[in-house]
Amino acid sequence: MFMGSIWIHNMFDCQRDNRLQIIFYEDKNFQGRSYETSSDCAELTSYLSRCNSCRVESGCFMVYERPNYMGHQMLARRGEYPDNQRLMGMSMSDCIRSCRMIPMHRGPFRMRIYEKENFGGQMNELMEDCDNIQDRYRISDCQSAHVMDGHWLLYEQPHFRGRMMYLRPGEYRSMRDMGTGPMDMRIGSIRRIMDSC
Repeated sequence: MFMGSIWIHNMFDCQRDNRLQIIFYEDKNFQGRSYETSSDCAELTSYLSRCNSCRVESGCFMVYERPNYMGHQMLARRGEYPDNQRLMGMSMSDCIRSCRMIPMHRGPFRMRIYEKENFGGQMNELMEDCDNIQDRYRISDCQSAHVMDGHWLLYEQPHFRGRMMYLRPGEYRSMRDMGTGPMDMRIGSIRRIMDSC
């Protein structure tokens, strides 16, 4: 099955920058059965019994430790990830359970962050990266957001460190809507996803 992936990769070589592609493997070091996708996948166990390594042929993807784009998330750029612990780090579970493709965005970036759930409390509008939202906007927390343009990463700590969350255009009334599940994550910094990975 892996050879098929190489053949497809070569066949589309001239369109490489426009095509998003990720290959998941059941075992570490790209071993075992594989599943290849160019789109979102809410439940990888529909295709593989587990996922312990992956290879991003082109584009960027967010990978999640739980189905339906929930739990810890990590940005996977073009490259090889022979062991999920290297990709996910922290206290990540062994397997990737879902993934979202991140389309290339051309144009302006714009989002609003709110201090409280349901777009309550202080509101601030961002059009560029912010390495420390508490210092820049003098808010105690960010509990909801509205992304108008572009794709964004929200980080738990200032200076783009710690756990992260991916937001695409849409309304997020609570942290749960952002895909964290029942975690107590606070937002410390926010970055635009500007490259095609």
